Amino acid sequence: MENPEDLIMPVAIALIMFGIGLELKLEDFKRVFFQPKAILIGLACQLLLLPFIAFCLIFFWPIDPIYKIGIMLIAACPGGTASNLVTKILNGRVALSISLTAFNSIIILFTIPFLIDVSYEVFGQDSMNFNLGFGETMKQVLYTVVIPVIVGIAIGQMLTDRQLEKIHTPLKYILPALLMVGVVYVIISDNSGRNINYLNYLYLLVPLICLNLVTIFAGFYVGKRSGLKHTSAYTIGVEMGLQNSALALFIADQLLEKWEISLIAILYGSFSLITTFAVVYLLKRYRKY
Repeated sequence: MENPEDLIMPVAIALIMFGIGLELKLEDFKRVFFQPKAILIGLACQLLLLPFIAFCLIFFWPIDPIYKIGIMLIAACPGGTASNLVTKILNGRVALSISLTAFNSIIILFTIPFLIDVSYEVFGQDSMNFNLGFGETMKQVLYTVVIPVIVGIAIGQMLTDRQLEKIHTPLKYILPALLMVGVVYVIISDNSGRNINYLNYLYLLVPLICLNLVTIFAGFYVGKRSGLKHTSAYTIGVEMGLQNSALALFIADQLLEKWEISLIAILYGSFSLITTFAVVYLLKRYRKY
């Protein structure tokens, strides 16, 4: 039987996605798929531009090669529940954000092993071949993202506008709290038995913060220059800035078995939620950018 502690993060994610689904309608997804320009640009930014920016940023950066591989892993793990939630709070295109998460969950099964293998080769480390397991990954996406969102939409359709409004106010606080509980749990559980002093590794925050800020602006700029609406552009900015640190941590711990790479995932996850929200909030307000 699965350890009950291992269910904390998946349950938290499923509850968050259910809450997000309550305020969505099927029409939101119809617009995404019948007008696919935004989703195609978003995928191109996440799967091509994001790793390219990360590679250019760290190639000459004076840090140990294993940390460079960790940064490339972060860049290879785009999107996730955090980006969906931040997009919702900022009144962005939530259906676009969720659709990008769903598509990425399939595509990264192939792109992550490729990017990690290339990174090991480029940065002079022993080659590491692995696969994420298609069936298991799809099951996790189905249970934690797809089904909760569908159930949320179905229940939301049965509620009146007044009932939804009553639910909306507490959800603004409950959903971020659930996400923070999940993130804190992952960090604490990963550090158990290691006694890592994170203060000794604060210098690694510099390239990580640079990556976060540059990719946010890059995604937003590409969206605007491509003629997308303002809401779509800053939604892509959120997707570029918030990487799936939990997935990166799982890969580093369970598949690569490198605590140095796990450290990069933990450090990035420790600040990216706050910085991404703050920067995209400003981009949302200043439409003339």
